[in-house]
Amino acid sequence: MRILLIGGTGTIGRSVAAALSTHTVLIATRSSATLPVDIAEPESIRRLLNKVGMVDAIISVAGAASFKPLATLTDDDFAFSVADKLMGQVNLVRYGLPHVHTGGSITLTSGILAHEPIPGGAAFSLVNAALEGFARVAALEAPRNIRVNVVSPPWLISTLEALGMPTTGGLPAEEVATAFVRSVEGADNGRILTLAR
Repeated sequence: MRILLIGGTGTIGRSVAAALSTHTVLIATRSSATLPVDIAEPESIRRLLNKVGMVDAIISVAGAASFKPLATLTDDDFAFSVADKLMGQVNLVRYGLPHVHTGGSITLTSGILAHEPIPGGAAFSLVNAALEGFARVAALEAPRNIRVNVVSPPWLISTLEALGMPTTGGLPAEEVATAFVRSVEGADNGRILTLAR
């Protein structure tokens, strides 16, 4: 398969690239010299897709949102979160469908805060939950048997360590990557793929 992986140099992205290394994986990032993309900018997504051409799968492990207490979240914080993690991935589906071969797949990334909120995570919870709702409908309407799924990772052990939090319940990125492999190589459609902790 020819797979476009957006955000392939982050912690999860590197593990996804490794797990799919038997395929041809094209890695696009904000800082890439060959396949640059900023998913918050629709024209940047269009340029990337036109440059890459047809693929068998698109995977996004990209997208940022503001993490701060609700009382301090500004209009700009919400606008940034919606434009980047939510609409960035929504637009990957919208613009990406014509670039995916019949029977291919698009996999997006939400996160645990859609279902297990914590203080400071209002913007993340908002965009993650909205993304999951969008993907369920996109899967129903995608043409040519293209499948659309979302992987909702739990906390990564490495993230919990970096935050100085207990690592109980966290998973290594290599294990999280298996859900992306399942989405690409399996038959799931319209699913929110989670992993047991």
